[in-house]
Amino acid sequence: MILIGGNNEQQHIQLNPKMANRHGLIAGATGTGKTVTLQVLAEAFSNIGVPVFAADIKGDLSGVGKAALPHPKISERIEAIHIPDYKSRPNPVLFWDVYGNHGHPIRTTISEMGPLLLANLLELNDTQSGVLHIAFDIADEQGLLLLDIKDLRSMLNWLSDNRQEVSRNYGNVTSQTVAAIIRKLLVLENSGGDYFFGEPALNINDMMRLDPNGKGYINLLYSRELMLNPKIYSTFLLWLLSELFEELDEVGDADKPRLVFFFDEAHLLFDHAPKILLQRIEQVVRLIRSKGVGVYFVTQNPTDIPDSVLGQLGNRVQHALRAFTPKDQKAIRAAAETFRPNRKLNTEEVITQLSVGEALVSVLDEKGRPTPVEQTLICPPCSKIGPLNDDDWKSLFTKSVIKGVYDNSIDRQSAYEVLLQREQELAQRQANEMKEAEKIRKQSKPARRSNRQSIGEAFTKTLVRTISSGLGRRIVRGLLGSILGSK
Repeated sequence: MILIGGNNEQQHIQLNPKMANRHGLIAGATGTGKTVTLQVLAEAFSNIGVPVFAADIKGDLSGVGKAALPHPKISERIEAIHIPDYKSRPNPVLFWDVYGNHGHPIRTTISEMGPLLLANLLELNDTQSGVLHIAFDIADEQGLLLLDIKDLRSMLNWLSDNRQEVSRNYGNVTSQTVAAIIRKLLVLENSGGDYFFGEPALNINDMMRLDPNGKGYINLLYSRELMLNPKIYSTFLLWLLSELFEELDEVGDADKPRLVFFFDEAHLLFDHAPKILLQRIEQVVRLIRSKGVGVYFVTQNPTDIPDSVLGQLGNRVQHALRAFTPKDQKAIRAAAETFRPNRKLNTEEVITQLSVGEALVSVLDEKGRPTPVEQTLICPPCSKIGPLNDDDWKSLFTKSVIKGVYDNSIDRQSAYEVLLQREQELAQRQANEMKEAEKIRKQSKPARRSNRQSIGEAFTKTLVRTISSGLGRRIVRGLLGSILGSK
């Protein structure tokens, strides 16, 4: 069992690992303890041999790699909850970073991202999304690999150059639409998207490792820079979740999950998401539990999550919410209604009175039923609260079990190189055809006589023209008369 916390009656609130793949929610206002709760759950899963993935938004989670130091507040919480076997310890950890500055680079290819997620990332309209799907379809038909942004840009330019033929088979494609997509690709590239797309692409198995002691690695995605572009952040995490869904095989109801996925700042996933993408998210969340993956959304308020997804989150930890406005009061009421009632608690009232590190908790029992909500003191983590210093981080990173696997990017032959070669070959062929045509033209045309005349030819022609004229005739007559007279 995974200990989440306890109450003043020394009643322990525990999560059954068998029900951990029924997903969960960690909610609460800023500063109420959500990150520490995430840390407690992450290291508890790791301790029972379950790998964990979590986005480290502020860099605070890196402390999981170092044992907690003694502190009066920790001792006080241990005594209040009555944890007889508490022991500080470090956890096996892998650091990841899309930009490669604070962890191993993490990449995917354009093809693996797919047109649906990419259209959402680029914020394309329906027409532009349709053209993007056409580009992917033709690339598949012609065996062209779309690995990075320059591959997709080349494919789109080819689409524009051959739009008349493409339009006959796939529907209308205009140069204006293609140009609009390319402009948005440029914006994505300048926002850091070129770091994200390429090879070597992430191997999901590298996030599902166990250390020699059988503990699951805690995979931390450094997200401080990534959060500067929330669209890239949310799309990346959704892609990773989709990859898990596509790559993992069915395991049914196991004794514990194969991986637990924490989606921090989860509201970014659903903000302005088109209907087709929301349907995709709902489908993945609903079906991925059979692959042995538990998904835990971390956000400020349960109302940030659509009802179709919220209804699938069986394990819930609700930290304090603040009621400053009528809208806040409505959100608190909605949050209270998501729990199974406890006759001893006025849930709606207690939510606003919870202290830091305290939460309302409801988990699924062995039969999959939600337990009545309990007011709970969250356990202190066994690892360091807060970020590691630079020396501790470097020490852990240099010992990484996957060091060198993803550090250097690879640029193999793909759509860009193939299309460029085709263009060069076509240009050379056209040049050769023009030379051959010119050669044939010269050979088939008769030789021309020179327009220049010799002195003799000019004199003869002048003489003939003179004789044929009236003056010539008079001269001839005069000459003949002289000749006759001489006789």
